Formats: sequence, C-alpha cells, structure tokens
Amino acid sequence: MIVVGAVLVALPIIIGQTFGNSWVRALNFALLYAMLALGLNIVVGYAGLLDLGYIAFYAVGAYMYSLLNSPHFGLHLPIYILLPLGALVACVFGVLLGAPTLKLRGDYLAIVTLGFGEIIRLFMNNLDRPINITNGPQGINNVGSIEIGGLNLHKPLDLGFITLESTYLYYYLFVALAILIIIISIRLQDSRIGRAWVAIREDEIAATAMGINTRNVKLTAFAMGASFGGVAGGLFAGFQGFVSPESFTLMESIMVLAMVVLGGMGHIPGVILGALMLSVTPELLRDVANMMHSQDGRPLVDPENLRMLLFGLAMVVIMLFRPAGLWPSSRRRAELRPATEKIKQQEDSNLQDAEKKHE
Repeated sequence: MIVVGAVLVALPIIIGQTFGNSWVRALNFALLYAMLALGLNIVVGYAGLLDLGYIAFYAVGAYMYSLLNSPHFGLHLPIYILLPLGALVACVFGVLLGAPTLKLRGDYLAIVTLGFGEIIRLFMNNLDRPINITNGPQGINNVGSIEIGGLNLHKPLDLGFITLESTYLYYYLFVALAILIIIISIRLQDSRIGRAWVAIREDEIAATAMGINTRNVKLTAFAMGASFGGVAGGLFAGFQGFVSPESFTLMESIMVLAMVVLGGMGHIPGVILGALMLSVTPELLRDVANMMHSQDGRPLVDPENLRMLLFGLAMVVIMLFRPAGLWPSSRRRAELRPATEKIKQQEDSNLQDAEKKHE
C-alpha cells in the first residue's frame, strides 16, 4: 500500500519531467474518465441496464459547476458546495431518466437513454433565449478554478525544494476523489443493494420472485451512477475552465461505455484499466499518425482519421480474443468459459442424465 501511494505521488512528476506536462494533462483526463466509467459500471456492469445517455449526467455536473462559479451569473460558490450540489442534481436527473424506463431492457432501454442524452445536449445548446441560461453553443467561459483551503489549483505551488505545476495539483485532487469513488463502489458491490443489482442483472423475474423491489433497485442504480458522473463533470469544468455542449456528444457516451465493456463489466480493476487504456491510447496513436508524412512533408493520411481507424481495429481485435474484457471478474470469466475440465465433465454428465430421463 505504501509503495502504491509513493508511485501515485511521484507519477506526475516523473511523467512531466520525462514526456512533458501535456501527458500529465492527459493523465488527468484519464482519471476523469475512470470516475465516469466507475459510475456507468454501476448501471451497466452491476444492474445490467444498457445506458447510452450517461454523458448527460457528466454535462449536468459540469454546467452546474460553471453556472455557479463563473461571471455568467456573477456567482462564485466554493468547491465544497459545488461538487455535492452537482452530484445531487445529477442524481435527480438519474431518477428522472430511470423512472419512465423501469420496464425497458436491452435495445429499447438503450434507445431511450440515447434520446435522453441528446435531449440534455440540445437543451444546453438552445437555452440561450429568451433567457440566457447556458449561453447556447458558445458555452460558458472563464469558469472559476478549484480552490481548496485558499490554495488555487490553477497556480503553481512552491514547496521550497520543488515547484508543483497546476496540472500536478489537479492530478492529486483527481486521484484522491477517484480513490474515494473506488471505495464507495467496493462498499456498494458488497452491500445488500449491490447483490440486488446483480440479481436483477442475472434474472429480473427470479429477483422479483425472491422479494426484491426491482423498481427501487433500478432507480438506485441510475441515481448512484449519475452522482459519480455529476462529480466528474464538476471537476472537468473547474479543470478546463470552459464548457460547451460539444464536450458532451453521443461519441463521449459510447467511449465511456466502451471503457466499461473493454475493461470488464462489473469488475472495478478492469473498468479502471479500460478507462486508462482508452483515454491514453488515442493520444499515443495521434503521435504515430503525425509521424507518417510523404517526401514533400505533407501527411499521408488525416491524423484524426488514422487514429480512429487504428483505435477501432484494436478494439475489434481485443473483443475477438477477450470477449469478457481485458480484466474480467472471476465470475464473468467462469460464465463465458468453464474454469476447469472438471466443470465441463460435470456439465456433460448432467446433460446426459437429463437426456436419459427424457427418453
């Protein structure tokens, strides 16, 4: 534990001095995506509810922070109020999404949640008239930075023997909140409500027959997942200093869902691995694409298109050979492939016995 803590503390300094501060910034975004993926993991991984509009809760948290901490309304509330308030408002929106979709599953639920995410984005894109609430497509500028105990994270911190850049300070804050969200996720997974989520994921009819209130359980999953998204959105707004509807498109929802599926649905370490990989790998591929030039110096292909092509191919290959994700839970791995030959033989034996009885 001490070694892991030391690595987490030294990581931004090593990366910043070796590869530059832009990679520390990429690491910060990876941590934000990890928080988002952990929230969506509750809805998709635990409860089995396919949500394609999850990025809407991220947007709600980001706009809540921006509206209450920017010159747009002339308000500048502290972070201690903004983050919990963003989580609470996102939680309410999660319940609003979950309430009318309680009887939907699979493709139907995916379509409805997709529509919800687009509705939120369109509202933020058009709520600039007749009363200017979100400033429309132009977004909200000059969002206040995060301050903790008088320490402005947008300014370097001089410790005497080392100066910590702003990106380093945000990294430490994001790591602390990511660890808090991981602890909450583990506690939820092992709790009674966590087992109820898994029960309705496996068989909702059987869960209902066992006395589980599936309506409340589903709403709880939507609310908890949305809360994590709201916190991540507030941190994003404070870190970026600017928000606009273009940051919360359907592509972002698909990206977060891909992190959960690729890492391993329902498995916290796998989800974190998927978030880190899918947020950092495109940046690596961007450098590869930029190196491919013709003899006259012009790029052979558009770097953005090549990056997405390589990214898509990598995902297809991984899902072909690791259908349960890169780091699935032991239970999920056992479901897709029996762990031992003994289990296979037992299953074959049971099947043969059933066939004999049928004859």
